[in-house]
Amino acid sequence: MSSQSTPSTDAAPNTTAATADDRLLTVRGLETEFRTEEGTVRAVDGVDLHLDQGEIVGIVGESGAGKSATAESILRLIDSPGEIVGGTVDFDGRDVRSMNEAELREFRATDASMVFQDPTGTLNPTMTVGKQVAEAVRSNDPSLSGTAVKERTIEIMERVGIPNAPARYDEYPHQFSGGQKQRIVFGIAIASEPDLLVADEPTTALDVTIQAQILDLLVELRDEFGMSVLFITHDLGVVREVCDRVLVMYGGSVVESGRVESMFAEPHHPYTKGLLASNPGLDADVVGERSAAPGRLRVIEGTMPDLTGEFRGCKYADRCPGATEDCRTAHPDLESVAVDGDDREVACYRHEEIDDIEYTYDHEPRTLSWRATATDSATPGVPDADGVGDDRDGAVLSATGLKKHFETGNILDDLLGRGETVRAVDGIDLEIGAGETLGLVGESGCGKSTAARAILRLHEPTEGTVVYQGRDITAASKAELREVRRDLQVVFQNPQSSLNPRRTVGQILRRPMKLHGIADGGERRERARELVTEVGLDERHLERKPGDLSGGQQQRVAIARALAVNPELIVLDEPVSGLDVSIQAQILNLLSDLQEDLGLSYLFISHNLSVIEHVCDRVAVMYLGELVETGTTGEVFAPPYNPYTEALLSAIPGRADADDRIVLEGDVPDPSNVPSGCRFHPRCPHKIGDVCEREEPAVHEPSDGHGIKCHLLREEYRDRVDWEEI
Repeated sequence: MSSQSTPSTDAAPNTTAATADDRLLTVRGLETEFRTEEGTVRAVDGVDLHLDQGEIVGIVGESGAGKSATAESILRLIDSPGEIVGGTVDFDGRDVRSMNEAELREFRATDASMVFQDPTGTLNPTMTVGKQVAEAVRSNDPSLSGTAVKERTIEIMERVGIPNAPARYDEYPHQFSGGQKQRIVFGIAIASEPDLLVADEPTTALDVTIQAQILDLLVELRDEFGMSVLFITHDLGVVREVCDRVLVMYGGSVVESGRVESMFAEPHHPYTKGLLASNPGLDADVVGERSAAPGRLRVIEGTMPDLTGEFRGCKYADRCPGATEDCRTAHPDLESVAVDGDDREVACYRHEEIDDIEYTYDHEPRTLSWRATATDSATPGVPDADGVGDDRDGAVLSATGLKKHFETGNILDDLLGRGETVRAVDGIDLEIGAGETLGLVGESGCGKSTAARAILRLHEPTEGTVVYQGRDITAASKAELREVRRDLQVVFQNPQSSLNPRRTVGQILRRPMKLHGIADGGERRERARELVTEVGLDERHLERKPGDLSGGQQQRVAIARALAVNPELIVLDEPVSGLDVSIQAQILNLLSDLQEDLGLSYLFISHNLSVIEHVCDRVAVMYLGELVETGTTGEVFAPPYNPYTEALLSAIPGRADADDRIVLEGDVPDPSNVPSGCRFHPRCPHKIGDVCEREEPAVHEPSDGHGIKCHLLREEYRDRVDWEEI
């Protein structure tokens, strides 16, 4: 695979000087409506866009902006209760909207393909992957013999990076990793060598390393087949990585479009500026250094507007920090604007005054009135009335030699010695100080979540000790553990599965207080009102159930529930994964506020390195059950690195210094069959040789407290890598 990180300037078309022959897709005035019980939703409201031959165009915006509805309307995938009610879709001189069923079927089979976000939902679990790719091959060319179809299928599987494709032809989707399943979906999509590929959030749920592989694959396929790509995402770093142009959508309409680098350097719509400012790693590019409010992101207040009614003004006016009375008259039309040679289109009355429109950090210091009561402050390390605990400089929690192994197979397998040991967590040491955020990073399957659950004793550790405030909780009884769990809370990735759908928000917040005997009924209700306000919701939300809330609101409820019992430490397991960048910024700022005001400690688990860099004091990098690097955030994000850390950092999309990105081959090995020597050596870009395969590396400390487990840090091998050039 290539390590290309940005589209080649030779391959990318010059869209500012495109001729009629270059134009593949032209959309004018596209309108799509969905009829619901609440009214008619104008999901796509007069969208204009174009796509040239070999061009990758990104569509970005929050959930509900109309991105997917626009793409599905272009391919005529809208079903009842949805309907395309206006506009034209011209594909290479043909009117897609006027195609009959036979023409439409041929168009989708040969000219256009779509890749969806969730490959698990796309692939048929009852069919082998080979048959599913073969079905697409046969649909494109019915004249092929069975042997020719299989040969072509294996070629496609190999082309999209499936190792040992002939042997895996007869395997089922559940036998493939998430990244491999997405590669199969890409293989199905390119079987017809389409002119247009629509990719709808194809990397959202993937690890940063697998995401890098998929993005490289996308660019390679574009270059090889000359495809045009419509790329839908809410990840602006990904847009910077692969797209030539970008369209920003809000409330069903395009509010700004132009060349990617030009728009990232100088956005002219307040919404574009807000999205960029909300994104960790990109915000400094837009609003300057963050020294004015360290650890915080600028945020877009409010939510996407209700699209069931008529708008009396600009759709963005209620959330725009620069809105004036003129903005309340009508939604502005797209206006052509020249910005440093970029033919930009902007729908904003104040685009010429964009520098005067600033986003805030959304921060007003608050303290829960009941946080500093005599009863609740008795535990060492819990903040006093000033928000600072007595033991702030000490360790709140430490884990030493922690292991969690799982045995596979049944009783007969155990008797016959056929079972296997899955070494999910294999001897790690962690320490979290009072008021500190420790980030735990690594790919899926590295053992991050299992380690957190073992620390909390949601999984019983196989070996090792976990000490909280001087107490060994691995030896605690059930009664003692119940007491400790009041101080150790957890927020899971998916609030939809962790919140009881049958209870109201008020009941969800009061229940843990009741279980731990905190306060009486009236005091619990008052605390619930305080909590819901503290996490940025209204008291009216107390009577609603989780299903009535957005994903971001549900995650706020999950955080409020964790706070309800006055904890000392919260484990945050991918708390912002999958959220819109604007909601992500609000949640990250909220966590920063709560830590500052309440003196909380966090174990923050994530595969998003930009988020980790933004919020964490220290970082532990985990690979295949082991810690391979630990240190302060500044130390871990600067050379020298463990090669695995280096690969993770280089895979962050949209980083200005990612021209020579490292793309790791393959997936994390099976933890029931870990490699000998260094566990990372089969994938390591700096593998020395036999020493990596034979010997387990020692931990070296290039500076005090910065530990790197790698042979390259040995004196005799240090000259093999020029870390300063990485």
